Amino acid sequence: MKIVFATNNQHKLDEIKSILGDKFEVVSLREIGCLEDIPETGKTLEENALQKAQYVYDHYHVSCFADDTGLEVDALDGAPGVYSARYAGGEGHDSEANMAKLLRELGNNNNRKARFRTVIALIEKKDVCPCGCTSIKQVHQFEGIVEGEIIREKRGGEGFDYDPIFQPEGYDKTFAELGSDIKNKISHRARATQKLAEYLKTL
Repeated sequence: MKIVFATNNQHKLDEIKSILGDKFEVVSLREIGCLEDIPETGKTLEENALQKAQYVYDHYHVSCFADDTGLEVDALDGAPGVYSARYAGGEGHDSEANMAKLLRELGNNNNRKARFRTVIALIEKKDVCPCGCTSIKQVHQFEGIVEGEIIREKRGGEGFDYDPIFQPEGYDKTFAELGSDIKNKISHRARATQKLAEYLKTL
């Protein structure tokens, strides 16, 4: 089964492909000729994921899914949340600056509890006429959460974004130390993607 993942982020694409396995042919935005910067103006992860999937569906008329992920830190009232990718400001996704700001904002606060949350929005193209002249869509959302804590300094060389400072519950290593094999089994994105895969297998 071929499906478009609304991203050109190679880290995320590799992670999703690894989780879904070879039963699904996952293609990126670049592979369908979409190089534009898709807007993400929602105030929630759910809104952003749906906005990206809707953009691809409207412009390319294909079944697709999009995700949005946020790191929610209890001591910061859920921040950075939906603004995780641009927490430090600026136009790009500066992981080092984002981590530095987060650690600075937390300071010596002993409440380090946090969670990663991923929301996947799937828009499935459905033809309702044998000739295909009329079509409708079905929208589904899948959520994955992993609880953990923010450590006080970076550890590990793998992973991306906030992985070097996030230690998942039940482990004594950060995502960046655990490596992709373990992360792809227990992460927020893995849990959301697993729900997506279970649904796709029913089609």
